[in-house]
Amino acid sequence: MTLLCLLAVHPAETRDRGLLEVALEAARAGASVLRDQFRSASLRVSAKGPNDLVSSADHAAEGAIAEVVRSHFPDAAFLGEESGRSGRRGDELEWIVDPLDGTNNFLQGLPIFCTSVACCRRGEPVVGVVQEPLTGTVYQASRGGGAWRHSGAPGQPPERLRVSGHTGLAGAFLATGFPFRAKAALDLYLAAFREVFLQSRGVRRCGAAALDLAHTAAGVYDGFFEFRLSPWDLAAGVLLVEEAGGRVSDLDGGRDYFATGNVVAGGEAVWRELTQAIALHADEGRLREVDPAGGAVA
Repeated sequence: MTLLCLLAVHPAETRDRGLLEVALEAARAGASVLRDQFRSASLRVSAKGPNDLVSSADHAAEGAIAEVVRSHFPDAAFLGEESGRSGRRGDELEWIVDPLDGTNNFLQGLPIFCTSVACCRRGEPVVGVVQEPLTGTVYQASRGGGAWRHSGAPGQPPERLRVSGHTGLAGAFLATGFPFRAKAALDLYLAAFREVFLQSRGVRRCGAAALDLAHTAAGVYDGFFEFRLSPWDLAAGVLLVEEAGGRVSDLDGGRDYFATGNVVAGGEAVWRELTQAIALHADEGRLREVDPAGGAVA
């Protein structure tokens, strides 16, 4: 029995089931490329900027994902990390894709990376899939249909995800990422990190934001925060967290995280106290002053 058949017994918006099927198919295609090319001697690597690498695997995985999406939606608006925007601008639907979140991990042979595929309707994610290529684990969500994890094992039913019920920042186990593309924001980030670090039980930085958000949705992490991400880092993961019962916001508690790239996520109590702790040192206004470009994507 396929994963889609199993999910059919659970509530979901009927109109988005087709989108979820396409997102799952596309994520599988991208993950297959990454699995085949992991630790391959044939990888070609180039630099997009200082310490910002891209490989032939990124491009090949994005191509495989785009091929699936366009086989179902030939003129679809499409935003990929490597190819940028294409398709019909202003369309109600837009596919937002990170073919390889965790490129540096992938290139170093560190097996912590994922493929992220989301579809947004009028700027709001309505389906999202994050897949771990090496384990086959799939995290998926549809707006109003909940968030689910499937281990990839044959015959294993999907597991509904719930964010952690941790009661606050004290004793919380958190995830973060460093703003390596926005070094002007580093001092504000480090001040916020210190505040959060001193109040929490532990903070991990694994290097794949989409996977960090998936793990937050699954309750592995109690919360997550990061500055200056891109829409493809966030689109699938924020839907997973929200459909798992959590909160996601920008630094000011609003929903402009796609525009700013700044995100705070977690269960209600952790999200609230995490946002308050970060606000002692950084907010959207202060970040705009030091790094005006923000997370904007042309």
